Amino acid sequence: MKRSDLTEFEFEEEGFKIKIKRGSGGQPIITSSPLSGHAFPYGSPSMETGSAPAAPKAPVVAVAAGADEEGYTFVKSPMVGTFYRSPSPENPSFIEIGTKVEDKSVVCIIEAMKIMNEIQAEVKGTVSEILVENGQPVEYGQRLFKIKLNA
Repeated sequence: MKRSDLTEFEFEEEGFKIKIKRGSGGQPIITSSPLSGHAFPYGSPSMETGSAPAAPKAPVVAVAAGADEEGYTFVKSPMVGTFYRSPSPENPSFIEIGTKVEDKSVVCIIEAMKIMNEIQAEVKGTVSEILVENGQPVEYGQRLFKIKLNA
């Protein structure tokens, strides 16, 4: 959202709605609601038991960034998906602990809906921790890497 200078994004599809807004501090605030009563429906609401869709059951979720340690920052997941450290099982990892990264350095891939999304560091520094195991599912805003910032 920062890169595109967006302040609000809303998406609705077959019984699921998500709305993302940047708050006053620049932090995203996310709300989502399963319109059919199911978080990830496999069919349209018309395929359900014939009853009217249930009222949204999911609470409003606010994502607040945890306090970063001084001199460090975290690369966080911009989406829900599966985390991969390399472009394929045969290739080496994009980064290791101690790797120096630049703004545009690709640090991992997150697969979402069969699309491989390259994630960039967006900061200059040195990787001090890798916080997610290869092949594990990740959530929006989840910390992936701890980066020691260049002075």
